[in-house]
Amino acid sequence: MVDDEQLRSGDTNAPAGSTPSAGSEAPARTENPAEAEASHDAQAPAGTETTAGAAATAPVEEQPKTPVLGDVLLAIEELWPESLAEQWDAVGPVVGRPTAEVQKILFAVDPTADVITEAIEWGADLLVTHHPLLLKPVNSVATSSFKGDAVHRLIENGCALVTVHTNGDSAVGGVSDVLADALGLQDVRPLSPADNGLPEEGIGRVGELAVARTLGEFAEQVFSILPAVAGGVKVAGDRNGIIRSVAVCGGAGDSLFDQVRASRADVYVTADLRHHPASEAREGTVEGRPYLIDVSHFGSEWLWLTPASAALDNVLTDQGYRVEVKVSVTNTDPWDFVLTPG
Repeated sequence: MVDDEQLRSGDTNAPAGSTPSAGSEAPARTENPAEAEASHDAQAPAGTETTAGAAATAPVEEQPKTPVLGDVLLAIEELWPESLAEQWDAVGPVVGRPTAEVQKILFAVDPTADVITEAIEWGADLLVTHHPLLLKPVNSVATSSFKGDAVHRLIENGCALVTVHTNGDSAVGGVSDVLADALGLQDVRPLSPADNGLPEEGIGRVGELAVARTLGEFAEQVFSILPAVAGGVKVAGDRNGIIRSVAVCGGAGDSLFDQVRASRADVYVTADLRHHPASEAREGTVEGRPYLIDVSHFGSEWLWLTPASAALDNVLTDQGYRVEVKVSVTNTDPWDFVLTPG
């Protein structure tokens, strides 16, 4: 942001271009400085400013301000309202004083020890994670547990923690919207509409590919947009089967099979497909549909971090605040390697 102040000055004792009459005499007395200034202002033509007046009235653009945590929480609520969170979820601030200044914000999927170390070493004042640190109630935050240690490290280093979980899944521009956009889906709509949101908000999304393609080709596209993880991408269905309609749900989505079937999607892309729900979904298919594509839980939600961090930065900038926002480089997928036949 650049301040632009223009000052106008000039001799306004006589209209521009005028000259004294021939033989005119000087004033009978000499004005003192204060009187001269008053006389100078009084004689200025209407609509003109003196140098002093211009300096006093010229508009000055506000310098960007540093927000406090409370300001950032309001911006987060604007983007991802807590009312969109599932009833079982735990979202919002975890640690941090609302009056503490926030200059650096780090986005990550999980509040793991490595992510917290990254935040502290970078000097982050706020860590925004998709997954909650304290989803289930606890009766101690002693450092003998990894969660208690995480709380202490964050507080001791002046780094607040905020969770944007299922409210970030459901909101417009949320996790599943980003996944659908990355796959090029059109005519996108919620798979399970939100009870307390807009018509376009809810868990999961379903849409159409611009051009029909085989399941094998589509699975390769899914693989190409995700971060490299040990688990890769698993597929159930006819590799040469033609698909057009696609349902997606970032994160664990095996609770949405009824909605997927109702949407008549050709394929369902989600994470953490357990044996029994996946097996029953395959047994209950109609002409083999929907096919299933099982991806990394971390990977399916990692895509959201970049547009989410940009969205928060934009809202704060529009409100006159200046912050530095970045996405964690720590891979928090829990698996290190996988063994496959052959």
